[in-house]
Amino acid sequence: MEKGIEYLRNKLERYRAGAIKRHEIYNMKDDYFHVGVTIPTKLRMQYKATLGWGAKAVDSIADRLVFREFRNDMFDLNAIFNMNSPDILFDDAGRSALTNSCSFIYISESTEDNIPRMQVISGDNATGILDPITRLLTEGYAVLSRDNSGEPIQELYFLPGYTLYYFKGKYVTHVKHNVEYPLLVPVIHRPDSLKPFGRSRITPSAIYYQQYARRTLERSDITAEFYSWPQKYVVGTAQDAESIDTWKATVSSMLEFSKDDDGDSPKLGQFNVPSMSPFTEQLRTAASGFAGETGLTLDDLGFSTDNPSSAEAIKASHESLRLAAEKAQRDFSSGFLNAGFLAACLRDDFAYKRNQLYTTKPIWEPVFKPDASTLAKLGDGAFKLNQAFPGYFTSETLHDLTGIKGAESDGR
Repeated sequence: MEKGIEYLRNKLERYRAGAIKRHEIYNMKDDYFHVGVTIPTKLRMQYKATLGWGAKAVDSIADRLVFREFRNDMFDLNAIFNMNSPDILFDDAGRSALTNSCSFIYISESTEDNIPRMQVISGDNATGILDPITRLLTEGYAVLSRDNSGEPIQELYFLPGYTLYYFKGKYVTHVKHNVEYPLLVPVIHRPDSLKPFGRSRITPSAIYYQQYARRTLERSDITAEFYSWPQKYVVGTAQDAESIDTWKATVSSMLEFSKDDDGDSPKLGQFNVPSMSPFTEQLRTAASGFAGETGLTLDDLGFSTDNPSSAEAIKASHESLRLAAEKAQRDFSSGFLNAGFLAACLRDDFAYKRNQLYTTKPIWEPVFKPDASTLAKLGDGAFKLNQAFPGYFTSETLHDLTGIKGAESDGR
């Protein structure tokens, strides 16, 4: 039974605020108000800090996800994606899903040729009802454009066999197609039964550690003013003495204080300069918590180590990141395969069955590219394995392991 466009509009509105917040954190434009105990609000507003750790959590994985091709491509899905700027499409869909837990690929017919068009829509502008078996939508909703106040202008309502167009909330027209699913495909990061539309890399814990680091930097900036210009004081001046120009007392290299009628002279002093070390330790604590939450290392967040690491040491320190990236590959593979499946149905004007693509496998480049030492070890291992089991290692197998395509055989 269909939920209807009004239900989907309300559903998107409920989740839109959180999605916009995560996009703002990624773009380093998020604003938060923190009421401190000792620092006045007006002074705090003058020293607002900005951190890009949220973007680092997303980009550290997104930049390592490089889609190569569909293997055993019986329906020529590679041709469809190659005609839709694959370098941008795959990266855009993956990065948006990592930021906001899911993104969507909108498929439409082309007016110029027979190749369907694909467009990525971020999770704050689309939603739908998910089929837990196929991971396709039973109905979908997307906003293509909004006015300055955020109200939808162009809307799409997706149903099996139909795509309906709305303008400023009113139905305009519809397009019929011979596909048994809505032409809106979700690309989901880390879905499960509790969160079918996945989880973002910008988790509440990661947001906390980033805001903790921002508060530390703001306090550090304010304290640095007193560190640069220590506060001084004078005691013992006469009550009728002329007041001291504070700026002159700060920058002048010589000040004169005369004795009073009783022969007493003022005594000068300086308050202890606050140390910046606690802020450095606090910032490192925040960085450690954020790194543990996102699978990064302190080096990734700007806290460099003394000794440079080898490629193997870097790979070992990023084991959690490697596992997260490979999990993202498996999740996105399903979404891209579903998008290619629907695009093939639309191109051929034929309702293929989803199980006809079970032999088609999405192939990704390795998360970590091997260095010269690793290549030598792989070559030695491949040689020994092929001696024991002839033909076990092929050029295709080595291509998958190393990401390096060997020279084509000329048949000699």
